[in-house]
Order: sequence, then C-alpha cells, then structure tokens
Amino acid sequence: MEVIKTSGRRKTSVARAYVTKGSGKVEVNGKDYKEYFKTPTLHYYVLQSLNVVNAANEYDVKVNVKGGGTTGQAQAIRLAIAKALVEYNAESKPALRAEGLVTRDPRMVERKKFGQKKARARFQFSKR
Repeated sequence: MEVIKTSGRRKTSVARAYVTKGSGKVEVNGKDYKEYFKTPTLHYYVLQSLNVVNAANEYDVKVNVKGGGTTGQAQAIRLAIAKALVEYNAESKPALRAEGLVTRDPRMVERKKFGQKKARARFQFSKR
C-alpha cells in the first residue's frame, strides 16, 4: 500500500498529510476531523480538495498539523491533501487549480516595527 507524504502551509500553520487508498477516513492529530475542527466551515475546508475530484470515499488521510489558528490549520490541510491528490493522479490538477487549491497562499502577518504600537499603527500622538 503506497503512502503519499505531502505538506501544506498557510500563515504559520504547517500540515503534514499521509494519504493512502482507503475508505475516506480523515484523521487530524489522532482525532477525527469533525472532533478536531468544530465548525462546518472548517469541515468544508478539510474535505474541499477531495470533493473537487470526487474522491471523498477513496482515500484515507492522516494529518499532523501545528502552529497558527484553526482556520489556517484547516487551509494548510486542504493544500497538503490537494498536493497528494496531484501525486496520485496528475489528471486531477486542472480541476484543483481551477478552484485555487494547488497554490500556496503567501500572505503572512506583517512584523511589528519598533517605536510603533503594531506593524502600521503608531502610538497615540499628543500635541500638548
């Protein structure tokens, strides 16, 4: 049984996915994905890549994810699964690309600058 190992990243989240042929079980950090992610929107993100290529019941997915928040983690998992599906079947790449699932989102949080409150916000100015 062949195991495809891929990684996906989003903001500061890193997901490592292990995809095998199977029955459609998705496990995140040792738990079922519905137990790990509470909201339906995050469930949708996790399964989006599988649903686009109609392979929701064909692959078992085990994911280790760390860093960031829940949305970033779910989107990192989405990218990792999409990359694994492309490795299994290269013909699924155009469908995944049309949905924007094979592209890594490069947006990161801008760093805080010294002498300022945040990245762009200044400390309050007092004239008197």
